[in-house]
Amino acid sequence: MKTSLNNRSLSLENVIYSGKKWFQETPERALERAYRSAVKIRSIETEHFNGKRVPLTIDRSSSNLIDCFQTDVRKELGIIRMKLAEFKTSRLLFPDLKYDFREKVQFIDETIAGYRENENAIVVATVPVSEKPTITIDSRAIEPEKVTPTTRKTGVLPRSIGRTLQKIQGDMNPKQEEEILRQFRNSRRNTRRAIRFMLLLIIIPLLAQKASKDLWILPTVEKYRSNPETPVFINVEMKEEAMKELQAFEEEMNFDRLLHKTPAIEAEEKEKKVAEKVEKIAEKFRHQSNSAISNILADLVGLVAFTTVIFLDRSGVVATKNFLGEVIYGLSDSAKAFILILLTDIFVGFHSPHGWEVVLEGFAGHFGLPANRSAIFLFIATFPVILDTVFKYWIFRYLNQISPSAVATLKNMNE
Repeated sequence: MKTSLNNRSLSLENVIYSGKKWFQETPERALERAYRSAVKIRSIETEHFNGKRVPLTIDRSSSNLIDCFQTDVRKELGIIRMKLAEFKTSRLLFPDLKYDFREKVQFIDETIAGYRENENAIVVATVPVSEKPTITIDSRAIEPEKVTPTTRKTGVLPRSIGRTLQKIQGDMNPKQEEEILRQFRNSRRNTRRAIRFMLLLIIIPLLAQKASKDLWILPTVEKYRSNPETPVFINVEMKEEAMKELQAFEEEMNFDRLLHKTPAIEAEEKEKKVAEKVEKIAEKFRHQSNSAISNILADLVGLVAFTTVIFLDRSGVVATKNFLGEVIYGLSDSAKAFILILLTDIFVGFHSPHGWEVVLEGFAGHFGLPANRSAIFLFIATFPVILDTVFKYWIFRYLNQISPSAVATLKNMNE
């Protein structure tokens, strides 16, 4: 017994030492990853753009190859921003670590200098703290900006006539077909990018959550909770459910004996069967408790993966926003009103409290928390009311300006 305790304490010390060493190497590891991304950007510039900066502005006439290079550069720039932030934060936690990082930071700064807009360059402070730079502003160089009025002047002819003339002029333009084809290709490219981003936004967090739980988190939790002294149940509801299952097993044995008119089971044999059933129930709820604890850490990993996908693919976020905007604004007024009524009835309708109750109980069971009925009923009594108020304010404040006909259709359908 003492040997096993000593081995367990040594393994715990090794885990703590490895974790501490891993955290101390965070600045060097983060900067090395940012440096590799900068090297990749520099290689793309050298091999495909004659050493010049890769244009990141959206050009409808750009080819698919340039679009691929733009996506790669944006991804590497996102990695550089994230790893530099990790490098700076970790150096604040470990200020005494000696690591020569000046050359790599300077290389990264030179690489991303052409891609930053209105950002300060990344420099390593070599000036003493007591020296403060002075900034002088020449007020004579400031010129007042001319602001265009927001109201439009009413012309002699209606604006619809002008739009009709512009449409006729565009149809007579010999390059109109080429322009329409270019716009179609750009729209198709943005649609593919948006669908790809939404699929990645769903698949990557789910895979990260499932893989981290099955391959790393759950085995670790089962290893540290394998001690017989570790409690099987992590909340009272699990224990009550196990007792109900055992009681149902005993009643089932008595029912089968009376149904088939078999002789009474001896006390020792009955106790043996009950003990075997208790072991199975304990093993079942021990695994359920370990799974609930693992879900907390695995969901955090999935959340980190979700945030990372959004942070690294900014162009995908923009493409998805434009795609969803086109889909929503392309719907008819009746379809918009139908979707609004469907959403409001689901989340704040008459039958929504039952759905919220099921969702909250499932959420509590997922994390191994006891389903507090008072807290659930309090949430159901307040949150749908707040959500209904937000819906009504959004309809009154924004939808009434964007699509008044949809609001009128919604009002008629509700009546």
